[in-house]
Amino acid sequence: MAHSARGKLVAVIGDEDTCTGFLLGGIGEMNKARKPNFMVVEKDTSVHDIEECFNSFLGRNDIAIILINQNYAELIRHAIDNHTQPIPAILEIPSKDCPYDPTKDSILRRAKGMFSADDFR
Repeated sequence: MAHSARGKLVAVIGDEDTCTGFLLGGIGEMNKARKPNFMVVEKDTSVHDIEECFNSFLGRNDIAIILINQNYAELIRHAIDNHTQPIPAILEIPSKDCPYDPTKDSILRRAKGMFSADDFR
């Protein structure tokens, strides 16, 4: 019940700079099981560990949004594409080293499939 009174969290899966920026912005939290709402991906972090963290965030009822660097999202694209629920929303963000590519973004690809150019005229 404490979480419903406080609201939902934003989770982050990203490189050190991305996570540091969001942590300085105040998003860092620990749940009752002492699990953080962020994961710093380093050069030796395995794809399995990234996917495991992503799936754990999906299973948490205190998380409403998952921010993930797009280059790491590409590594677990199958898991992201399999998530079809509106919450938690998954937003792909750029990193310092990898610019954002809208053609790879799962939300934009889904939206494009739902609408045609005629819908906006």
